Formats: sequence, C-alpha cells, structure tokens
Amino acid sequence: QVQLVESGGGLVQTGDSLRLSCAVSTRTFTHFAMAWFRQQPGKEREFVAAVGGSGGTADYANSVEGRFTISRDNAKNTVYLHMNTLKSDETAVYYCAAGWVMAKTSPHYTYWGQGTQVTVSS
Repeated sequence: QVQLVESGGGLVQTGDSLRLSCAVSTRTFTHFAMAWFRQQPGKEREFVAAVGGSGGTADYANSVEGRFTISRDNAKNTVYLHMNTLKSDETAVYYCAAGWVMAKTSPHYTYWGQGTQVTVSS
C-alpha cells in the first residue's frame, strides 16, 4: 500500500512563497511519476506540475510556469512544490499524486494524498 502525506500548506499573502512537501511510503519511489494537483471549492481538480521518476523531467501548467518548481528527493521519498509569487486565486487544496506515467490528467495517477490547504490572502 502506497501512502502519500502532504504538508506545508498554510495562510500566506499575495506575492509570498510557500513550499509543499509530500512524503511517500513505498520501497519503489523512483518507479513513480509524481504530480501536484489543486482543487478549489466547486471546481474540478486541476493539474499543477509533474516530475518523472528520476527527477530529470518536469512539466507544468501554463498558469504556474516560471513561478512554481517541482522537485523530488529520491533518498527521502519526498516530492516538493516550491511556489513563488502566489496569487489569491491560487487558494485551493493541493494534492500530491503518484502514478506510473507522467501526465497532466488525474486518471493517470493511482495514489493520492489527503491534501493540504493553501490560502493566499490578498
């Protein structure tokens, strides 16, 4: 059973930075592509960023390109999302996900964390 636990969410102001972490319990962490999604109330879950198993490839939603960075530490079974210049409309629950292929759509990811709330105050 693969378990994902996010942390690092909180209340910040517009323009601030925040780093989310996702610890993954598995012996085969490098086999998984990892991704971050976010969901606002009443809206569908949307892709934010993904990283391949080795950490050498990454992909981003257009809306966060250049401001967010996804990374992973395979020695610690942890994936990170560094978020800079946060905007108020990025207030959402942020979810970590693990899957066998790197993709931008949620059905490609098999395992999900419980989410962490990020609130950006204007």
